[in-house]
Amino acid sequence: MTIDKRIYIILGTRPEAIKLAPVIQLFQKSPGFQTQVILTGQHREMVEQVMQLFQLKADRDLEIMQPQQSLTDITCRSLRGLEELFKQSRPDVVLVQGDTTTAFAATLAAFYQQIPVGHVEAGLRTDNLFNPYPEEANRRLISQLTQLHFAPTPLAVENLKHSGVLGEVHLTGNTVIDALLNVARSEPVCRIPGMEWEKYRVLLATVHRRENWGEPLQGIAQGFLQILDKFPDTALVLPLHRNPTVREPLQAILGNHPRIFLTEPLDYAELVGAIMRSHLLLTDSGGLQEEAPSLGKPVLVLRETTERPEAVAAGTAKLVGTKPETIVSTAAELLSNSAAYEAMANAINPFGDGYAAERILQIVQNYLGRT
Repeated sequence: MTIDKRIYIILGTRPEAIKLAPVIQLFQKSPGFQTQVILTGQHREMVEQVMQLFQLKADRDLEIMQPQQSLTDITCRSLRGLEELFKQSRPDVVLVQGDTTTAFAATLAAFYQQIPVGHVEAGLRTDNLFNPYPEEANRRLISQLTQLHFAPTPLAVENLKHSGVLGEVHLTGNTVIDALLNVARSEPVCRIPGMEWEKYRVLLATVHRRENWGEPLQGIAQGFLQILDKFPDTALVLPLHRNPTVREPLQAILGNHPRIFLTEPLDYAELVGAIMRSHLLLTDSGGLQEEAPSLGKPVLVLRETTERPEAVAAGTAKLVGTKPETIVSTAAELLSNSAAYEAMANAINPFGDGYAAERILQIVQNYLGRT
């Protein structure tokens, strides 16, 4: 009789949940695997929304979330919870995603128990250890402890090879495209009180990264105001991050503008609906740099660096930083020059074709067959 291999898929944040959902669904449907989903609890409410959307349930929740938790808190509580879990029921492979503190802690916990790790979305780099922080350090550390690297692009493959990693490197595409296309097929809607999507060219914005807190956030907000002043046919939709360090300055600067719609965080289906109905995205999110091009939407990246230079090279995104003048001038070109807009909107998304999860499943099957 064949003994099922035990796969633990560990996640803690909303982006991890979105990008791992297609992987979880495939593994759970595949014979030969006992697949368990383990939540650390790094993000609570936002992860639950994604799990419900993809009809997924957690098998275990470490419930590490505490008010004002630090990166050290997240790492230590995740390590202790996962050590206990791995000793109780040892998996054959642990799968993690991206560059969160949850992903790093799960990788380290698995390494301490000599359990193989598969890293989804491996090989992203900015070559600036503190930008983004702590993600650049997290993903580099994960890479050194991983046995199966699932790289989304050829550039990510090269980054891993240059890093001298010891595990197998596989080109898979990015699972976020699998998730996005799955949700987009249902044509989700996004209802925001007072917002008439057909009345405006809608700018969809998100801002949350640590390196943009403080003065950069002020510059970004001023850029938004100047764009709206320059183009009266535009409106801005901005889902606010729950962190008061981000939320409160944006509310103070943007809250009274009649064409700015500040909302609570959108669930993933609503976010996809908003992307589909928007004209242009302005964001510091890594995921949106990958997702929006699949729906034909140009992206202006509100950061000084990006670990996704493939988007810039492909012409689907532009790196504009946080200074108001650069944000406004770049947005103005796309809003006033239809040829420039169409060139970005029609550029080919370099991040995948919607079959990344299937490739990952096959690679894990082959690896476990050999071991």
